[in-house]
Amino acid sequence: MTKDSYLVGLIGSGIGPSLSPALHEREADRQGLRYVYRLLDIDVLGVGPEAVGDLVRAARDLGFDGLNITHPCKQLVIGHLDALSPQAEALGAVNTVVFEGGRAVGHNTDVTGFAASFARGLPDVPLERVVQLGAGGAGAAVAHATLTLGAGRVTVVDALPARAAALAGSLNHHFGDGRADHAGADRLPELLAAADGVVHATPTGMAAHPGLPFPAELLRPALWVAEVVYRPLETELLRTARALGCATLDGGGMAVFQAVDAFRLFTGREPDSTRMLADIAELAGAVTAPN
Repeated sequence: MTKDSYLVGLIGSGIGPSLSPALHEREADRQGLRYVYRLLDIDVLGVGPEAVGDLVRAARDLGFDGLNITHPCKQLVIGHLDALSPQAEALGAVNTVVFEGGRAVGHNTDVTGFAASFARGLPDVPLERVVQLGAGGAGAAVAHATLTLGAGRVTVVDALPARAAALAGSLNHHFGDGRADHAGADRLPELLAAADGVVHATPTGMAAHPGLPFPAELLRPALWVAEVVYRPLETELLRTARALGCATLDGGGMAVFQAVDAFRLFTGREPDSTRMLADIAELAGAVTAPN
């Protein structure tokens, strides 16, 4: 049975600027729901990431309906949950916890969020050879999504080679041998020269980490570029790529569609993704339309 009042929250570090509260609360208002979205910032609370279990238990005891989980708690939270969705189990990362009958169930809407955004924004691009920068929590999710969308092979590049190797191994385990590989950043020139597109899943380009993740001369018009960063929506990478004529996808769509899926899990109601895409364009102060 659906109800009309919800209390949810977000656990993570440095989450003050998050757009999630506004995204969720705006859509809830339009649906006539009483919906409160609280930030549980471990920095503000003065606790470490390992406190995520205590915070999840406290939220459940206080009557929360669910939680979003972000960096650096997406992996750490798993040991404190009663069950995982198949997607979250395959990834080893949780970004959404739903409280059901006293149980805490973990989900991952980053995968479905990126897949929905990509299918909408870059529907016809070639996917035979994809290079992905970043093998962290977001990187794992978007790599799974890219292979789910039908990519032939994803090559993962990360500043930590062991992390790239581990992600590639996990991807091959789930999607079949040869679907993923890993490489050092020194191979980016040759990899990008032969690739159909590049997925960027590192913090470079965020407001606090400006700049390009690799030299601009490695871009070329035939290379599509998909970005995970959504603050700002137009990163230096996207701006440079668009100027060259590359097909591009900003990170706003992933942020919206993962919120759409989380909202559905929390409430059992269907949110309006078109309205929420307009919300993030307004909230982030730029346009999220695909190019």
